[in-house]
Amino acid sequence: MALIAKALAIWLTILGLAVANGVLREQLLIPQLGKTPGLVLSGLLLSVVILVVTFFTLPWLRLNQLSQAIGVGLGWIVLTLAFEFSFDRFQGKSWPSILEAYTFKDGNIWPVVLLVTAAAPYVAARLRGL
Repeated sequence: MALIAKALAIWLTILGLAVANGVLREQLLIPQLGKTPGLVLSGLLLSVVILVVTFFTLPWLRLNQLSQAIGVGLGWIVLTLAFEFSFDRFQGKSWPSILEAYTFKDGNIWPVVLLVTAAAPYVAARLRGL
């Protein structure tokens, strides 16, 4: 149970940083760089943030096995998708509009960010010698 609570706390931290990244993207990156470069840079920045946060918080999780890291990553994906779909539907977005975010249209690399999210605990665990 402690592992789940800690993994959730880390995911909430990442969520907050992702929201800040979205504000940065919409207020600065896209207006200054254009849509495609802004989306790409935002996605890369968020991916790096996820990896760094995961790397530095991993000791706090006290994982004993790589399978636990895989489980945390899968849990983060479930939470992320549930949040994204719920938030978008709450905003009144249609399913086709929501699913468009899962393509690489106009430089959107959201699917890469999701892959990084899922893999980050495993990658961090391997880098830390687990």
